[in-house]
Amino acid sequence: MSWEMSGKYVGNCTCSLICPCPIDTQPTGPNGECRSLNVFHIAEGNLDDTDLSGVDFAFVSWFPSNLSAGGWKVGVVIDESASEAQAAAIEQILHGDAGGAFADFAALYGEWLGVERASIMLSDGESPSVSVGESANYTFESLPGPEGGVTTVKNAMFGFAPEFMIGKGPGHSDLFGLDFDGVYGETGDFSYASEMAEGTFKGRA
Repeated sequence: MSWEMSGKYVGNCTCSLICPCPIDTQPTGPNGECRSLNVFHIAEGNLDDTDLSGVDFAFVSWFPSNLSAGGWKVGVVIDESASEAQAAAIEQILHGDAGGAFADFAALYGEWLGVERASIMLSDGESPSVSVGESANYTFESLPGPEGGVTTVKNAMFGFAPEFMIGKGPGHSDLFGLDFDGVYGETGDFSYASEMAEGTFKGRA
């Protein structure tokens, strides 16, 4: 079984600025936990003969402590426009059944909350906005860098991308009963595959 996907993601969570989860330290959200929602647009991708290009999905997670401690709760929402074959392929990948980085993640899952379908929207631009049905919406607002640039994190232990922009992620989500108001936000370009060089992607949900 072989798969690959690349595109853009935008996420938010309950941690205070700046979220410590990418460097595997204790979350700074309420009660010392992190509730997060990351929405992905697959520009190009496939699982074997199933084309995944154009599919959007949301990765919903709850971390009770630092990421490597495990015990995660994870749920997935797949855009309602995706075919049944595409949805099944995305579930296989994210559940860890198809190998690669998400198979490494799966060892840290404490509870798989399942898969739902909903309309997913992810806009382009400097301040992209996200919505997942009527259950979640938020906007990414980058933190300013020098000379009009943006603030980024690079080579984090747990990162959805080798380098990603960080900022604010105001909005609300109540998917899978993990109700939260977002504080922190991040966005970047991702590229994953079933076979990747060691250390290329360790992942952050």
